[in-house]
Amino acid sequence: MDDSATKNGWFILPETMSNWPWSRHINPHYEEIKAESDAWLKAFEPFNEKSQLAFDKCDSALLAALSYPKASKEHLRTGCDLMNVFFVFDEYTDVESADVVREMADSVIDAITHPDKARPEGEILLGELARQFWARGIKTCTATSRKQFEKAFIDYLNSVVEQAADRDNVTIRTVTNYFPNRRENVGARPSFISAILGTDVPDEAFYHPVVVELSDHIADLIILDNDLASYNKEQATGDDRQNILTVVMNHSGYNLDEALRWAADYHKDVEALFFDGLKRIPSFGPDVDQQLQEYIQAITMSPRAIYCWNFESGRYFGDKGREIQRTRRVPILPKVVDNHRSLRRQDVVVPLVTL
Repeated sequence: MDDSATKNGWFILPETMSNWPWSRHINPHYEEIKAESDAWLKAFEPFNEKSQLAFDKCDSALLAALSYPKASKEHLRTGCDLMNVFFVFDEYTDVESADVVREMADSVIDAITHPDKARPEGEILLGELARQFWARGIKTCTATSRKQFEKAFIDYLNSVVEQAADRDNVTIRTVTNYFPNRRENVGARPSFISAILGTDVPDEAFYHPVVVELSDHIADLIILDNDLASYNKEQATGDDRQNILTVVMNHSGYNLDEALRWAADYHKDVEALFFDGLKRIPSFGPDVDQQLQEYIQAITMSPRAIYCWNFESGRYFGDKGREIQRTRRVPILPKVVDNHRSLRRQDVVVPLVTL
């Protein structure tokens, strides 16, 4: 690969999913459930009009429908609501200090663990948003999946606080310590459990080292494809320190094209590790094995889902997603001088990407 990014003002996005055997599928209830979940979210008025327009183009429900193609209407609704909670929480916390993010995370943790408790007067809307999401979600999940989801979701919230601390300290992690934190703050684990809310995979199977290893590999594939797609927008707004391309360039001295090549090669390595892990899943008895296989099959959809959503939504490539998916050529966005990082909560800026 030539140094296209430096010389010509664009870079070539590597093709990462050509050998992934699980193809694109979308839940048949997508349109119906998207309308319900979007209406629920908008009732909170989480953004001003301009940012709501940009948020709508992200189409978080599409990501849920791609991630959970076989889910029932009820479980797809939980998945769509979860994606909306993720996106609002991320937008609100991306502009805050670690101390403020800690307060926001604590409100959501309290709401998730006590979904029947009324939220305090004057609390940020994240608390009630999370409470309503999970009060509805627990009606159609097993006790086991509820416990596992709550643990994973709390881990996610705490990792976002760590991310804010890194931002406060202008920290760029090494490759070694980047992935463990990013696996949590990308929201992969609670998303995985949302695919199997009706199952009862016991902890001995769910947290078995081989099963955890497999979920780590899937999370890493999600991270790589998410970071590849989001890098252009993040470098333009100066918010790219939590991106594998910046991490690799900072700690290995690579230019952008070399970092892109590294990410593509690492993606292949992680795929190989996942396929090897599939051969080492132990048996826990017929009933558990069947439910565990449902979980494994469900999480295999996630890398394809994030990959397709990157191009089909307007989150990272505006209305040029399909074209970029075909050509792989991404024009580098100019740096944003005033990116409105001073705005907060409902007035936080969700930028529209125009290539």
